[in-house]
Amino acid sequence: MSADIILETEDLTKEFAGFAAVGGVDLRVRRGSIHALIGPNGAGKTTCFNLLTKFLSPTRGRIVFKGQDITAMQPADVARLGLVRSFQISAVFPHMTVLENVRIALQRLRGNSMDFWRSRAVLDQYNDRAMALIADVGLTEFTNWAAVELPYGRKRALEIATTLALDPEMLLLDEPTAGMGHEDIDRISQLIRRVAANRTVLMVEHNLSVVSDLSDTITVLTRGRVLAEGDYETVSNNPDVREAYMGVGHA
Repeated sequence: MSADIILETEDLTKEFAGFAAVGGVDLRVRRGSIHALIGPNGAGKTTCFNLLTKFLSPTRGRIVFKGQDITAMQPADVARLGLVRSFQISAVFPHMTVLENVRIALQRLRGNSMDFWRSRAVLDQYNDRAMALIADVGLTEFTNWAAVELPYGRKRALEIATTLALDPEMLLLDEPTAGMGHEDIDRISQLIRRVAANRTVLMVEHNLSVVSDLSDTITVLTRGRVLAEGDYETVSNNPDVREAYMGVGHA
């Protein structure tokens, strides 16, 4: 695997009762890039994410991360290598504050469950790093809010903060702007750009304006297979993509 490729799949396939939800996908994600995975409903995007993060095992094929074959690894082991999927692995407790949520995520990185039984003074050692993460995702003014009280977009930012507490080298984002209004979409897009400054991001995203604004490379899936790949201009002008995903005349 080339040194500039952080994640690669070969013939990645997942069949359910003979139906190929993902069929022969060859994916190459460049280190330090923002790579988008798009396609119509049922294209296999979420199944592909589940395969990459080991929540599903492939029927056949291979997954290589940082030069290491991770095809047979468990999800926790893959996360420890630095490949982390946001919104599934992140732990957001609704009745704890923003600070408490991020601090718990930092404790989890340390890997010592006994920390939960220690004194407040011991746990306070995490506060500086937690506050830095909270500032990074624009939640400083919400530090003492309970997670359940946060507006939807801010809750998503908290989920990203708890994932960043694991210090991932590569972050997988599944529909990061789903269900958001324009203001929240802009805020989360800016956050993703900041997060990607020193790590790789692979995201599934339906909002094409977000995809065009953020992505270095776009892979288009349809019926579980790669239809096209390239930058936004390349894929948006591909007639097969326009027909299968965007609709003829919609770029």
